[in-house]
Amino acid sequence: MRPPSLRRRTPRGLPLRAVAPNVVTALALCAGLTGIRYAISADWEAAVTMIMIAGVLDGLDGTVARLVRGESRFGAELDSLSDAISFGVSPALILYLWSLKEAPRLGWACALVFAVFCALRLARFNAAIDVGAQPHKSAGFLTGVPAPLGAGLAMLPLYLTFWTGEPLFRNPAVVLPWVAIIALLMISSVATFSWSSLRLRNHIRFEALAVVVLLGAALISAPWHTLTALCVVYLAMLPFSITSYRRVRRLREAAQPGVPPSPDASSAPGHADR
Repeated sequence: MRPPSLRRRTPRGLPLRAVAPNVVTALALCAGLTGIRYAISADWEAAVTMIMIAGVLDGLDGTVARLVRGESRFGAELDSLSDAISFGVSPALILYLWSLKEAPRLGWACALVFAVFCALRLARFNAAIDVGAQPHKSAGFLTGVPAPLGAGLAMLPLYLTFWTGEPLFRNPAVVLPWVAIIALLMISSVATFSWSSLRLRNHIRFEALAVVVLLGAALISAPWHTLTALCVVYLAMLPFSITSYRRVRRLREAAQPGVPPSPDASSAPGHADR
């Protein structure tokens, strides 16, 4: 029998690599909640900036988890809760305090719809994690608009007001239907492009890096103009994503009639798909 000093001890507590991505997620949640604080103070640009920071951190936590091999069920649940608040509740309250409160009943109902639909989207995502056949996912597409992008799109009237100064974009008659449309897109079955499924060819990697640098410079020098342009480009891509998915589906049905597509190794759900 081994002496007590040589016996293998069972490790206790969580390893540091499992905590690191959760810290990033918690910071994203703090940024989303801080956006509400700035909205209460009527500091609208700071409020929107906090939501953008939350979006960046939300994209980083999954990357950090994969790099340190710190994926966990706890982290996935915390990420969903953070997303529901940062990209559902916070943008809804910011938009309500900024514009929708001028139409109290319909405005509050619209804010509620946006927040609840965001939560429903995240619940649908979590429910589908263990589902074997996910046609959109296996084909490299997402189902509906992800929550971070939905929050960014919903705040498009804010971007337009910041750089144009036009009061029309703050009118509840404009903001209310716009927010409702984005909420419907989040829970819809529309096929949208998945950035995590994109693969760059070797000969265009330098050009892609240059585009990222230019985009970063544009966000720093003219953030509201750039965010407006990004929203317009994303919305303009929706018809192409729908058409592309239909083409992929027809090809699969022709190759294997009556057989549902099975997910491949690259179809595992990730943080960007929420």
